[in-house]
Amino acid sequence: MIKQQILIKNYHPDFAEETVTMWRTSKERAIGQKEKHRFEDHVYFLNWILPKYYKVELAFIHDKVVGMIAYSKKEISQLYVHVDYQRKGIGETLLQRAKQYSSGRLRLYTFDVNKKAQKFYQKHGFQIVGKGHENEERLLDLILEWNREHK
Repeated sequence: MIKQQILIKNYHPDFAEETVTMWRTSKERAIGQKEKHRFEDHVYFLNWILPKYYKVELAFIHDKVVGMIAYSKKEISQLYVHVDYQRKGIGETLLQRAKQYSSGRLRLYTFDVNKKAQKFYQKHGFQIVGKGHENEERLLDLILEWNREHK
């Protein structure tokens, strides 16, 4: 683990292109299909839509964006780790921040085909509480929930 080298910063648009590139690559690898949105639309979403509803943070190692998370007191909207930096404690570090900020319960969606994400979330106390959610990828979603009281 290289946790001590991970630096967490609030998202800033200066990192938009690097963040979106990392996000898209990670997502495409996880679900096995290309991103549906144009790159520019994805940048717009990151800069103008996501921050209205969620706290957005980035993980850095040596000035490189290696992860991102968007969360509120009740929900994790996005959590992605650079494909070359997975299994190094970055996702866990970001997830812990969301848990600490939370109301004591967090909900998220993950694609059923993304078995690595399911395993990761279950390892960190999330349980599958439902299935099915309309999404642009037309893939089955799982609803996972974490409750501080059920460690």
